[in-house]
Amino acid sequence: MRIPDKVCLITGGGSGIGEATARLFAAEGARVAVVDVDAVNGERVVAQIRETGRPALFVAADVADEAAAAAAVDQVAAHFGRIDVLFNNAGVSAVGDVAQCEPADWDRVMRVNVRGVYLMSHYVVPVMRRQGGGVIINMSSTIAVVGLESRAAYAASKGAVLALTRAMAADHSRENIRVAALLPGTVYTPFVEGYLRRHYADRMDEAVAQLKRRQLNNELMRPEDVAYAALYLASDEARFALGTALVIDGGVSAAKVFA
Repeated sequence: MRIPDKVCLITGGGSGIGEATARLFAAEGARVAVVDVDAVNGERVVAQIRETGRPALFVAADVADEAAAAAAVDQVAAHFGRIDVLFNNAGVSAVGDVAQCEPADWDRVMRVNVRGVYLMSHYVVPVMRRQGGGVIINMSSTIAVVGLESRAAYAASKGAVLALTRAMAADHSRENIRVAALLPGTVYTPFVEGYLRRHYADRMDEAVAQLKRRQLNNELMRPEDVAYAALYLASDEARFALGTALVIDGGVSAAKVFA
């Protein structure tokens, strides 16, 4: 057990990377709180974790809504007595360059991806201060450091999260609150699969093959691959990972692949 009895709050824990992380954290000894706007999937994940004998809690909340974020943190802290790990995983995306991306889509991406990270951290940090420390993991992306066509809003939001992570590490490390960021590449989540089916229904195989070619190993990451990286950052093994930007992208940011 790498994180025995740690209370881990995971936003966006009802599917994809969040779901995989919730399951892995529980298997590694954690008490898991899943926060998600999707009550059906959030409750499903929590019920399945409880079936394994591990304690888990679901809280329905929009992390970008201040009252909901504050209430979610209060509920988790009251239920478990503390919050040892906050994984700011919830996020949305939008497609298009700055001319194509509509203001409403830009604002939605910034609201969830940046404001959501800020609000959850804003309310969790005082809890961690009172208990003597904790870990905050922010979900950034390789796109924060490597340009990708037609992802202007998403790239801007993940760059902001990376910068915020470093600022938080500088502010809170002396309070024994360790802050780090995860920078994954393309992960084959239900969200990504749904996007491909909507836009490339007649050539799914070709679309998936193109995504694979971005990686040096010609494979697509699965949510579990990112969950294991999150587990490392959540564990005491990562005690020197302060302000760290942990890249796990199959080599996308390491080399240009000409296929």
